[in-house]
Amino acid sequence: MSLPSLEVSAYIVSLVLVGGYHLYLKWQLRRDLSYTIQSVNNAARIAWVENIMSDEGNSILAVQTFRNSTMAATFLASTAILLIMGVLNLMQNNDSAGSVLHSINNGLMLSGDHEQIKLLILLATFFWAFFSFSMAVRMYNHVGYLINSTNTNRNFCPTPAYVGRLLNRSGKYYSYGMRAYYLSVPMVFGMFNPVYMMVASAGLIVALYIIDRAPDTQANSGDIRQHKMPGVMSALSKNRSGDDKVSFFTGRKQQNKS
Repeated sequence: MSLPSLEVSAYIVSLVLVGGYHLYLKWQLRRDLSYTIQSVNNAARIAWVENIMSDEGNSILAVQTFRNSTMAATFLASTAILLIMGVLNLMQNNDSAGSVLHSINNGLMLSGDHEQIKLLILLATFFWAFFSFSMAVRMYNHVGYLINSTNTNRNFCPTPAYVGRLLNRSGKYYSYGMRAYYLSVPMVFGMFNPVYMMVASAGLIVALYIIDRAPDTQANSGDIRQHKMPGVMSALSKNRSGDDKVSFFTGRKQQNKS
């Protein structure tokens, strides 16, 4: 049984809505780096790393912060596993559970039961969330070692810019996992009716706009660009364009080269 045209259209419309929204965010970030809360958090992480690595007394603060971040990502990764098990259980209890597997094995994806195919897409989304949160935990562990490895006698001194960039990569993986959770909402509604999926996608765009938008971005005393971390925002702009390459080692080794 082939997929109904209405359900295919619902998935295409939902994909266009979500993709268009993220293109809109990317366009806004070209004009204003403080437009989204994610970009502001990136700047805050770099400033936080510089503050932690500049004072040995902040080691306990770093451990506590990484512990909280790791616990949050671990909890969400565990939740993704539970959701994966739930979807697999739904596929197993369905009378046509073997149809989609048979279709995949024969390379005839569109010939399987469309309900099972929708469950398979939902399953892939939760796997995406699981691996994203797992990678976030992995990067948090790496940064935890690097951030306290500067005050040693070895010729190994990672710069705050390098550590901050790795920490931002951890935050990016975390955001990818949350995006997967958000995308699963229209997919669940699509299990009931394709129209519900399109309506849920439109509602998701509205919710994401509220969640992603950074507060107080107007030119006032609380403007992040003008009064908060201007050097960090400039560094983010250079790193985004690829004009500024972050060095791993501190100036001690760089001076030996000059």
